[in-house]
Amino acid sequence: MNSRTCIRTFSTSGGKEKSIILQVCPIKTHCHESASGRSLNAVNNAWDSVDLPQGQAKVHAVRTMFDAIAPRYDLVNRIMTFRLDVRWRRKAIRNLGLPANSVILDLASGTGDMCIDLRKAGYQPLSMDLSLGMLIADRSNAPRTQTDILQLPCANDSVDGVTCGFALRNLLDLNTFFGELSRVTRPGGRIALLDVGIPTNPFIKWGNSIYFGKIVPRIGGLLSNRAAYNYLPKSVAYLPSPAAMVEMLEQNGFTAVEHRQLSGGLTQLLLATKA
Repeated sequence: MNSRTCIRTFSTSGGKEKSIILQVCPIKTHCHESASGRSLNAVNNAWDSVDLPQGQAKVHAVRTMFDAIAPRYDLVNRIMTFRLDVRWRRKAIRNLGLPANSVILDLASGTGDMCIDLRKAGYQPLSMDLSLGMLIADRSNAPRTQTDILQLPCANDSVDGVTCGFALRNLLDLNTFFGELSRVTRPGGRIALLDVGIPTNPFIKWGNSIYFGKIVPRIGGLLSNRAAYNYLPKSVAYLPSPAAMVEMLEQNGFTAVEHRQLSGGLTQLLLATKA
């Protein structure tokens, strides 16, 4: 699948124009070949291992895993979170607090849920993801780019805000990622980053470990790819502590950094303003 480079210009609420370099992928209407004519559980699983992959093996595993589970990703998310994922995304967007028509870069955008909600909130979303399978399944009609989000194809200070939903643990280097967010976000711009959390309440933590570690893989196995949904609970181990992530954001030029626990700590939300 070929792509084309273009410069997309947006008018912001203040009347200024912003130009953003995009590698736009033509999107086909059929799904990717990993799910064609065979069970998703029969896909060759680069991520199906006892130990969590590291380095470039992790990058390959994440990309191919999300390519494989893209066709039923939304369905499994809604079922396994009891639609709480919708509430979490909308809370993140409300906390951006930016003017209407602000240009928001949604990273690890998946099938476009965040972009859809960003547009409903009056923003202009841009979608970027490493997984071509996810971009093909995108329903948002936002401009789409397949890219490594540790090397964003955007000019400095070119967007008003950034969102990222449930992908921090899948990145190879969080400090590099936060540096890229700082580079592309204009001064005064806002970021809102979601990921799974580890509850501090012992009872909620116990229940979450059973549900996320035992039941979610079964749901994923029935509806999608069990190995992928075995990997996802284990991948929480990639995440640094909340305090460490707050410190990294501050070191990369963000102020007013906040860490919030949502739904009793099932999910965490990082908010910050570009200095």
